Amino acid sequence: MKKIYILFIVTAAFIAGCQEQCNRGEEISNIQLVLEKHIIANETKNIDLIKDIWAPKEDIVIYGTNSDEKLQGWTQIKNTFLKQFEMFDEAYLSATNQKINLDCDGNTAWFSQIMNYNYTTTEGVAKRFEGVRFTGVLEKIEDKWYIVQSHMSIPYNSMEKEKYVD
Repeated sequence: MKKIYILFIVTAAFIAGCQEQCNRGEEISNIQLVLEKHIIANETKNIDLIKDIWAPKEDIVIYGTNSDEKLQGWTQIKNTFLKQFEMFDEAYLSATNQKINLDCDGNTAWFSQIMNYNYTTTEGVAKRFEGVRFTGVLEKIEDKWYIVQSHMSIPYNSMEKEKYVD
């Protein structure tokens, strides 16, 4: 009887593991979609799409590229995006080297990717930021993925090589 009980536990764990593996690909795809929406929202200045990808909570955080740039809470993040949208006319963003990890429960994920930002200011000046490191954490809230924390940084050596252009 003890062997049957152990076999049952091992089989249940195996089936649960298989189920997690089957859902893992779907969850990763859903997270990739959130990160793609982030790019689209910035390119199109779509604050509704920004709202759709950031958790509507006051404990979410963005650390930006400036040393004093810390945004906390949806309201502050929304207002900062709105100000940024007023500063450019056209934008093109791209992401490479994307890595996404998912916790065992499938409710928390973290990511890293390299971003290139190309845009034209409202004065018509072309600007670009290359090699921006974008990392963050997502949380699944009521079956939907939201970004809850992010950090962007520009590598010092990129600035030295004039990949960072102002």
